[in-house]
Amino acid sequence: MTIPQSAPASLVADAKAEELQRAFAVFNQVSAELTQAYEALQTRVASLTEELAVANGELRRQYQEKEALSERLSSLLDALPAGVVLLDASATVAAVNPVAMGLFGASVMGQHWGDVARQHLEPTMTVGEWLSGDSRLSVAESALPSAGGKILLIHDVTAAHRMKTELERNQRLAAMGEMAASLAHQLRTPLAAALLYTSNLGQSGVSDEARSRFSEKATGQLRRLERLIQDVLLFARGESIGRDVIPAGDLLLEAAQTVEPLMREHRLEFVTVDECEQAIIVGGRKALFGALVNLLENAMQATPVGGKICLSGIRRGDVLTLSVRDSGPGVSKETQARIFEPFFTTKGQGTGLGLAIALGVARAHGGAIELFSEPGCGAEFVMSLPLISADMEKNTDE
Repeated sequence: MTIPQSAPASLVADAKAEELQRAFAVFNQVSAELTQAYEALQTRVASLTEELAVANGELRRQYQEKEALSERLSSLLDALPAGVVLLDASATVAAVNPVAMGLFGASVMGQHWGDVARQHLEPTMTVGEWLSGDSRLSVAESALPSAGGKILLIHDVTAAHRMKTELERNQRLAAMGEMAASLAHQLRTPLAAALLYTSNLGQSGVSDEARSRFSEKATGQLRRLERLIQDVLLFARGESIGRDVIPAGDLLLEAAQTVEPLMREHRLEFVTVDECEQAIIVGGRKALFGALVNLLENAMQATPVGGKICLSGIRRGDVLTLSVRDSGPGVSKETQARIFEPFFTTKGQGTGLGLAIALGVARAHGGAIELFSEPGCGAEFVMSLPLISADMEKNTDE
């Protein structure tokens, strides 16, 4: 409101007083608003303070729980009868429990696990099992995705392995006991035939041609008897797996070259498929070769002229499969149930121990043999063998 300069003084004073009142009213309104805002702020601060106190209490409780859990976990690891080794992302030993420290020494901390393995562990034929002095250790590993490392759990399986070996021996002895009657029959037949033929040699009036024929037949029966006794001894002893370093492709090639002339002689098509991919087996080369040739000879005897036999070796991760597939008549379900039994045979001149020995060889190397067959559609014997790990292969090379 503009007041003219010529206006009376009283009017000017009233105008200024009115303007001052308006200013005080605005000031009072702003003050009230500020007071309300301050009170709201105080309320919010009190609420946040309370929430912060609750959060701090929860964090403190969680921290205490984690501390207690960590102490319990540490006590559990200390009391655990197995060794525990923690590896970081670079495979360096970051932590060990007392059992692992007793196995590898206090200086294991900070070492690369590969160096520790080479210094303290010797590979075995069983995947995941190692020798350390007189002890046999099982090493299982589990990845730690969050940290990028691994945790190794190490068990002493010496006693379990000893019991397993003893059990296998007892099983062989039990099988030998059950086979006694069958063995007597198996030995009696060729022995009686040999005696018959040799008795004819002493008769007068026998021509030289007949003597030669009787002698040849007696010798054949005695060789059959010798082969039977050798198979029985081999089965009774079980297989010692040895420490031969065997490239799987070489084993496949050696077996193929051995039976190829026999395949041609029987007019059979023979195919070899090598997909071993540089796989390495450590074990008994002679035993594995004999088992593979035995499977091939069985397939050859079961396949008619013009048929086909395929020998293949395929690597699937840490397992090698050696398979022999034929186009013969197949194996009946009844025969499949007994085909690996000692002295069970469908051949007139067989000892019935070939497949039992082959299965024993596979099991001695930590593997197995399976039969897949449908009557009229051929048969396939598949021998599965574990391969040595990269660390074991590196140790073997050194």
